[in-house]
Amino acid sequence: MPNQMGKPIFRQAVLIVKELSEAVQKVEAVQVEALIERILHADAIFVAGGGRSGLVMRTFAMRLMQMGYNVHVVGDTVTPAIGSGDLLVIGSGSGETQSLVAMAQKAKHIGSDVAALTIQPESRIGQLSDTIVQLPGSTKEQHQDALVTVQPMASLFEQTMLIVLDSIILRLMEVSELQSDQMFSLHANLE
Repeated sequence: MPNQMGKPIFRQAVLIVKELSEAVQKVEAVQVEALIERILHADAIFVAGGGRSGLVMRTFAMRLMQMGYNVHVVGDTVTPAIGSGDLLVIGSGSGETQSLVAMAQKAKHIGSDVAALTIQPESRIGQLSDTIVQLPGSTKEQHQDALVTVQPMASLFEQTMLIVLDSIILRLMEVSELQSDQMFSLHANLE
């Protein structure tokens, strides 16, 4: 059904899916596998991100919890202290968000591993990270030389991060020989 401008309503959705397909193909599999290894060997996993990136990181934490991992979202009132055998996973397009930089610095000082999903591996968070998954996209600070996208702001980065993190969940399920129906036992039941 055409909208008021005479264009199909879902034309934009088709463009977004095309961009996502191209973006995901640019992600280095070896970087993703390195993050999976860190997750498999961590005592506990802590996730952090600001704004929409933070929401994506929360979705990742939920799936990890449903798989039985000891996982926490930084900033929640019930989040415990991070320790030396733990992993902090940060989603930050710019890698320069001050509050996230401070978290990475503190985690490193404590002896925790840090992993980043970012557009900017040379950023402060990238430099503090033991593992980096570089994702395509553009940040609010970066306009020249950015990946061309029809989407506003950092949408392509956030969506690509969601897909990459969901693919990590699938890989962890495969490694653990875990089926989706088995995960429902840890699904929220006070809804």
